[in-house]
Amino acid sequence: MSEVKTVGLVGGGVIGGGWAARCLANGLDVIAYDPAPNGEAILRGKVANAWPALTRIGLHPDASQDRLRMASSIEEVAAASDLVQESVPERLDLKIRIHSQIDAAAAPDVLICSSTSGLLPSDFQAECEHPERVLVGHPFNPVYLLPLVEIVGGKKTAQEARTRAGAFYEKIGMYPVQCRTEVEGFLSDRLQEALWRENLHMLAEGHATTKEMDDVVVYGPGLRWAFMGVNRTFALAGGDQGMRHFMEQFGPALKLPWTKLEAPELTEELIDTVVKGTEEQLADITIPEMEQLRDNCLIEIMEALSKYREGAGEVLLRLREKNQ
Repeated sequence: MSEVKTVGLVGGGVIGGGWAARCLANGLDVIAYDPAPNGEAILRGKVANAWPALTRIGLHPDASQDRLRMASSIEEVAAASDLVQESVPERLDLKIRIHSQIDAAAAPDVLICSSTSGLLPSDFQAECEHPERVLVGHPFNPVYLLPLVEIVGGKKTAQEARTRAGAFYEKIGMYPVQCRTEVEGFLSDRLQEALWRENLHMLAEGHATTKEMDDVVVYGPGLRWAFMGVNRTFALAGGDQGMRHFMEQFGPALKLPWTKLEAPELTEELIDTVVKGTEEQLADITIPEMEQLRDNCLIEIMEALSKYREGAGEVLLRLREKNQ
């Protein structure tokens, strides 16, 4: 496979826009397709809103928003791309149909990567003539800042495709994790989903407000998770004796009713509670303003971590060194 110079995007919403911004910032050409009547305006707006953060991180010498162009069909994107990143809604029937369209129009060695948050690539391969190049490249929002991307292969995905995808993502400043098995929700979303479900239980039962549930993450474990994750955090909780002591001390608590695990009934009352609480939290700021505030905060955290070459900070250092 030749070097990836043109990235094709199918779907231009929040995730597609994030991919566009990251690829453009790394000096690549981007060709995108989105069927929405105002799809181009939304996509270009997402890129423009992300650009200040990307400028602050450090742009590739060839970076330009002008290297984004729109296509009139999925087939046009597939035929013009060295790699295609699909970011359409999470509907399996839609994913199967669109992957088949991309597969039919793209050269046989072009990778087809899905941004799905938890659907399985084996299912996407069902109607593809070249299923060996179909896989998942699951990013995290904002795609243009957060380095993690989970690579998941399907039953017919070639190891070479997984390796090539990892090399591409690393080149554009990401931290690829090769998932060992094809499991629904992959790795990170399973953790996020567990936290989200427990959050909903606390809200449904009136134990807290949305702000209070956010606060107990923001001012506590969230700061540790930014560079230590779950396991290292708990290992430190065991003191000098490490994780074994932690497990001996806190293991019995796993039998206590400290978590619900199963999702609560998503009643209209619970939906209203979540919506009302978050609307109050965001009442004094627009979404684009909140996105830029989030971006600035993430950059500050990553820059702080870069001083110690830890976590996302080390990835940021490598990207800056490459783009100098």
